[in-house]
This record gives sequence, C-alpha cells and structure tokens, in this order.
Amino acid sequence: MMTNAPSVVTPGYPYLTDRARGWLQFMHRKAHIADNWDRGGQPSPLWDATSNAPMLSFARFDLLDSSYAMALMADVTPAWREVYATILDQLVARHTTWWAAVDWMTMIGDDPARDHYPESYRVLIPPDRWGHYNVPGWVANGVQPWGLQWDPIGADGNLFFKGFFSLLLGFHAYVSGDDKWNQPFAMIRDGDRTFTWTHTRIVEHLARQWAGHPDGVHCENTKIWLN
Repeated sequence: MMTNAPSVVTPGYPYLTDRARGWLQFMHRKAHIADNWDRGGQPSPLWDATSNAPMLSFARFDLLDSSYAMALMADVTPAWREVYATILDQLVARHTTWWAAVDWMTMIGDDPARDHYPESYRVLIPPDRWGHYNVPGWVANGVQPWGLQWDPIGADGNLFFKGFFSLLLGFHAYVSGDDKWNQPFAMIRDGDRTFTWTHTRIVEHLARQWAGHPDGVHCENTKIWLN
C-alpha cells in the first residue's frame, strides 16, 4: 500500500507526516486482518480491549476512535480516498457483530461484582450508592423497567452503541460516497438474535428516542445523557 520511505513534500500541497503515514499503514493492516468478531470467534489482539476500564475497555472503542482520523486524513489527501474508504468499510462491518456488542449481550442484570469494586471506581459512583450501584460501563441489559432487549440498536438504552455507530456510518458515507450501509444489513447474527437495520433507520430511531425522552436517553440502563 505505502512504503516506509520518507515523505517527499511538494510545497503548497497538503500531505501526511511520516508518522501519520505509518499509523495509516498500521490501520490498513489491522482493518484487513482475518479475525472473526461473530459469536464463537475472537477479535485480533491488535484491537485494544483493555485500556480505559471500566467504560471503554472493549475492542469496538478502538475501531470507533480509529475512524475519526480516517475522515480527517481523507480531507487532507483525497487521492487516497479509496484506501480510507476500505478501512472504514471494515470498521463498519466489525461494528455489526456480536463482539461489537459483547457488553450488551453478556452484562445481564445488575453487576454481581458491584459490592467489591476497586477504590478507583469511587469517583464514578454516587457516595451514598457505593456497593449498590452499577459502575458506568456495566450496561445492565435486562434491568427493570425494560427487561431483556437483545437488539443493541432497538433497545431503549444502549445510547452510546447506536450513537457512535451512526457516526461511523456517516464517516464511511462521507469518505466513500457509497450508500452501501444504507441498504439492509444484519446485526449480531446469532440465530434468532439477528436484527436488520440501515444507516437511515438507525438515525431515525435515535431521533425518535431523543424526541420521546426529553430528560435524556439511557446510555447504560438507568444512566442517561441529559438533553
């Protein structure tokens, strides 16, 4: 795709630094690695699933955060737009999988560990609720009043999952000019836990949720982002 040779900069033309080009090369390799994010598979260890616990320590946050640079780089070097688009397409594809929603699919009910969280979690929990409150990052699928809602997009909660996903879909459409992901595609793909969405339907669903909940939509269940 690209060499490690130093950049030859033409005055007056936009360019990526050597460091940025190296990072782009790494992202291209990581996005096209043959891992399997469906249930029964496993994301490659190249995807960071440990940093920034308890809220961001999932592989999908690595792919989401990596997507921002793709849109920015595409504006700087539009001649490489096809490269950026193929990376973004791979990021979107991974975000449709079971592993992308692993927290929603496995964190059922209240956190059984909430009465012995590490002291570092105290800043995330109201003082009077310590020991009786789910830390942010525990999505609590199944708690009342919603019950189990296996569709991570259609659920009443899980705002951040579908919100970030809609942003990622927007980056792909912006960079590629392709409406591929505005055609029906399958989410999760785990037997009867398979759900069909399009980019437009996701955004419309988010808009209805915000309009119907003027106090804010739940991110993790029982925790809202205020309007």
